[in-house]
Amino acid sequence: MMASIGSDILDIGTRRSAHQQDQDNTHGIVPTCMRLGEPGAFDLPNVADPAAFCRSNFASASGNKDSGQEIKFAKGTTTLAFKFNEGIIVSVDSRSTMGAYIASGTVKKVIEINPFLLGTMAGGAADCSFWERNLGMQCRLYELRNKKRISVAAASKLLANTMNSYRGYGLSMGTMVTGWDETGPQLYYVDNDGTRLHGNLFSVGSGSTYAYGILDTFYRPDLTVEEAIDLGKRAIYHATHRDAYSGGINNLYHVTKDGWKQIHAIDVNDMHYEYVEEKKNAMQD
Repeated sequence: MMASIGSDILDIGTRRSAHQQDQDNTHGIVPTCMRLGEPGAFDLPNVADPAAFCRSNFASASGNKDSGQEIKFAKGTTTLAFKFNEGIIVSVDSRSTMGAYIASGTVKKVIEINPFLLGTMAGGAADCSFWERNLGMQCRLYELRNKKRISVAAASKLLANTMNSYRGYGLSMGTMVTGWDETGPQLYYVDNDGTRLHGNLFSVGSGSTYAYGILDTFYRPDLTVEEAIDLGKRAIYHATHRDAYSGGINNLYHVTKDGWKQIHAIDVNDMHYEYVEEKKNAMQD
């Protein structure tokens, strides 16, 4: 998940903030109608090109995109989904971080778009939550107009089109759209650049490399439901154990032709002691 704190927020109530506000009022930098937080005002960067401002000041803190920025995004999460013969498993953690600070341990990172369609959140919590709920509205409108349920491919395309139209505006999203339609189980990855990928297995977030290590080792298309649930659970556990920005609760869903069903919500600390005991018993044998 993502959060950002600027120096203007951290300096609120200090002499530095009061001095800066006096300077802004003196030089007319921020018109009265654009003052942040005032009733009736819509908060926008007071610049000629808001999109360019967002690109230069709010780009992801990765690669060389954050050079010279005052505000840097700090993200961390682990989400995964994979198809197998009995449907789709979606497994996520629940930790939201602001750099090294854990903002929340109970974030619901699976968005229930409709009874047959799920989306996952990685990146900006607000971006993912808002645009996936907006996708839910678009899917419902499709059903009302066409008298049938939207396909997973079409739903993911709607989200990708939305992301493409807001490309370069500073959104941060790495989401999976999955569900069951007339063609069977389907899984797509969509991000804030408008990228849309179809596949059998995806993991997104700072802990995804650790999750991929488990998935690549034990994944098979012919897994039983019990084995698939254990794989999704085990992959999230190892990611949360190694990645400081992932943790909290493991929420796991199973998608079938009858729709999705939440299987469990387990604290990863309980999972740790369970797997430690399992490892100890295996070593004794």
